[in-house]
Amino acid sequence: MVEQRTKDLQDALDNVKTLRGMLPICASCKKVRNDDGYWSQIEVFIRDHSDADFSHGLCPDCATKLYPRYYGKEKK
Repeated sequence: MVEQRTKDLQDALDNVKTLRGMLPICASCKKVRNDDGYWSQIEVFIRDHSDADFSHGLCPDCATKLYPRYYGKEKK
């Protein structure tokens, strides 16, 4: 039983993906440069190098900046 548990834990560890090191990222658009020198959206890079997926929304600051007519003002 202990041997099977050890094997199961090792199998799980073998399947863990970890991002390490420095990521060259554009200070303006936040694209990341891959090992081949190509630039891609950070979401694509992380998705391709990990098991993470993304959902998108707007933080309150961006919602106010992009849609000032609908956000940022208290309704009276």
